[in-house]
Amino acid sequence: MTAIIPLSELREKIDAIDRQILELINQRAECAMEVARTKIAEGETNTFYRPDRETLVLRRIKELNPGPLADETAVRFFRELMSACLALEKPLEVAFLGPKGTFTQQATFKHFGHAVNDIPVPTINDIFNTVENGHCQFGVVPVENSTEGVVAHTLDRFMTSPLQICGEVEIRVHQNLMGKMNDLSGITEVFSHQQSLAQCRQWLSSYLPGVECTAVSSNAEAARLAAQSNDKAAIAGAVAAELYDLKIIEKNIEDDSNNTTRFIIIGYQQPASTGHDKTSILVSTGNQPGALHKILGPLADHGISMTHIESRPSRQGLWDYVFFIDLNGHCDDDNVAKALNALKHNVHMLKVLGSYPKAVI
Repeated sequence: MTAIIPLSELREKIDAIDRQILELINQRAECAMEVARTKIAEGETNTFYRPDRETLVLRRIKELNPGPLADETAVRFFRELMSACLALEKPLEVAFLGPKGTFTQQATFKHFGHAVNDIPVPTINDIFNTVENGHCQFGVVPVENSTEGVVAHTLDRFMTSPLQICGEVEIRVHQNLMGKMNDLSGITEVFSHQQSLAQCRQWLSSYLPGVECTAVSSNAEAARLAAQSNDKAAIAGAVAAELYDLKIIEKNIEDDSNNTTRFIIIGYQQPASTGHDKTSILVSTGNQPGALHKILGPLADHGISMTHIESRPSRQGLWDYVFFIDLNGHCDDDNVAKALNALKHNVHMLKVLGSYPKAVI
């Protein structure tokens, strides 16, 4: 029979381990500061954050983790540690779809950690403009939802933007009904972003039939409006309830329990290949027979797996479309490079939007 260790001994052991962890964390921070000094000495003043390097570190943590902590828990811890260390080198400024309390802010923290300077801006277009003008190094924008499909504003903006996709992050979206009231009775109006209203359509129809549903610019804005009234409610994430001091009346009211939103990181960096990457491209074929075959043929010939394709009006002519395509692999990979070279001879326009590491957490 295993002997029971006294609590006093266990607590002493934990205290000793905590001291060791703290020493090692600060040693890592000192190394990060040395990295910054070396980069400055070598003239690398714009590459303090390397998405490919950070992704490789986080993947290695998953591979090395022996448990009992779950891989996701270990990776989240190191994500925050790396974020804090990077802030000692040079704090990142990242634009997100505000105000504070949105899922886009949640995605920003999940990808960059909490040590970044997160800058809320009102629209997706403003995020692109903020990064293009150099006011922030990166931006985080939603690109697709598993229930409602693509975010058209994001895709359309890439038609004219010089920015690259530098990374991706996925957020499991849990929608909550919140307000100042204690229950559903007396609610006269529900505020939320139009996509969140759509994601909760069945629940609203079943539990709040006839109640007016009003679309606003963001879920955080919905929470702000609900906080100003005793009979208005909002649908938003749990963070918004904390920010605006609202009660969560009903949790997880989304119609699809697997509801997930994918966000992309935009900036001027071009991450190096990590071995587990995606490449996003924009293709214009013109209105011609067999247009889609001319796109898919070179990809199939070189064994490229296409993970997503979406068409959008090109705004250049009637029934003229552009295609947004996500591929497995990096543009520096031999087979991807050959496929893209063959593809550009089949289409009117080919724009590589970026090659970037697949999301780790």
